[in-house]
Amino acid sequence: MANNRSWKKIFDDYKILKHDFNKSPFPLSAIQIKKSCQRFKETGEKEVRILCKQDSREDRPEIFINNGLFLLPTHNGEFVIIKGEGYVDIKPIKTSIKKYSSKLDFDLDTSKIGNSEMQHLDFAYASSLIRTFTEDPSLVLTIRGRKYTPHFDFMVGEQKIETESVQTEVDAGYEGKNKVVLVEAKNSATDNTIIRQLYYPFRQWQEHTKKKVYTLFFEKSTDGIYSIWQFEFTDPNNYNSIKLVKAERFQIIL
Repeated sequence: MANNRSWKKIFDDYKILKHDFNKSPFPLSAIQIKKSCQRFKETGEKEVRILCKQDSREDRPEIFINNGLFLLPTHNGEFVIIKGEGYVDIKPIKTSIKKYSSKLDFDLDTSKIGNSEMQHLDFAYASSLIRTFTEDPSLVLTIRGRKYTPHFDFMVGEQKIETESVQTEVDAGYEGKNKVVLVEAKNSATDNTIIRQLYYPFRQWQEHTKKKVYTLFFEKSTDGIYSIWQFEFTDPNNYNSIKLVKAERFQIIL
């Protein structure tokens, strides 16, 4: 991984491995990262956004993996390095594939052009698959794109983390009479993902509605199968309280 050198230098410069992670996370700023990596020539070795994108366990640099660490943003340009489990498994769905008849009575020609996550999710919504999975025919699309979190705090193990003004992005959010449904979508096989991608939007939208907030992970595979996992946080203040509620696979029949 190209950024292994960068992160080793960052850890050496700020003596991060000498920090007692059992007492507190290690705070790190974008300014510090830039300062450590300014002499590197490759973009992937000095660009903060790239260095801090660690969406799966395997995306982490070796020094994180070897020491059981992960990275979380706490503010715009500010991060903490934490010891613990930052990721959740996206386990293969073992139940049989359900044949789902689209509620549309006409073809969507434009949905067949391209292969983006949002496109597949939009088709699943247009076919009423999302409404069917969540058992809520009242859902309408209301959330999309980048937002910034309000202030909230939460626990990771014994460590209290405070965050505010962190950029989040959900692939789609739907509101019904009694619930809000947030979706993180992928168009390739994923076996784990950083909990933050589900947790931060969940906490963010909890601040804006009294309706129950649901969190889905959505994936469309190359063989045309739509897989949906529903997660919940049994303790909204606990990052690691994530729990799988249900998961199903579908083949949409037009």
